[in-house]
Amino acid sequence: MQRRRFLALPFALLAAGWLAGCAAPQTLDVDPRRSAAVPQTGSGQTVTVVAVDGRDGEVIGTRGGSAMSTATITVYAHQLVPRLQREAERALREMGFTPTTEPAEGRPSLTLTLAHLGYGRGDSQPVIGEARMEAVFVAEAINGGNTYTGTYTSRRTQGYALRPDQEANTRMIEALLEDGLDRAFRDPELGRLLAR
Repeated sequence: MQRRRFLALPFALLAAGWLAGCAAPQTLDVDPRRSAAVPQTGSGQTVTVVAVDGRDGEVIGTRGGSAMSTATITVYAHQLVPRLQREAERALREMGFTPTTEPAEGRPSLTLTLAHLGYGRGDSQPVIGEARMEAVFVAEAINGGNTYTGTYTSRRTQGYALRPDQEANTRMIEALLEDGLDRAFRDPELGRLLAR
C-alpha cells in the first residue's frame, strides 16, 4: 500500500503540472515578415506611412477558447506595431516609393491599421482540438482629394491533439499576420492611388 501511494504521487504531480501548463497565460512576441511580390507603381514619390493598432485590446483570445479562462494569449502593441511599420515601409520601397513617417500637406499618405487579431476555439472532435485565428488589416491611402480603403482578412484553422505551446502559437500568429500583410500590399489599387 505504501509503495502504491508513492507511485501515485509522481503521476498526480505530472497531471497537476500539465493542467497548470494549459492554464498558463502566453505572451507572443511575433515578428511578421512580408514575402509576396508587390506591384511596381511608384517613381520615387515620398509617401507618409504609419502603422497603428486599432484592436479593442491586446488579449487576442484564450488557450481553452473560454472567455472566462485565465489562460490568455496576448500580443502587445508596443512590440508589434514597430514591426508592422517596418514591413509597411519596406513594401512601399519595393513598390517604388520613398517612405517617411513625417506628415506634410499635400503629400500622399498610407495608414495601415491592424483592426482585429483573434484566437478562438473551433468546433472539433472531442479528442482533437482546433484553434481558429483571424487577422484583419485596413489600409487607407490618401492622395489629394482621393481616398482608397482596402480591408484584408486572413483566417487559419489548426487542429491539434495537444494544445499548442507558446512557440507554436507564435509561429501560427506570425504566419497569419504575414498573409494579411501580403494581401494588403499586393492590392494594386493602393499603389495606383499613391502614384497619382
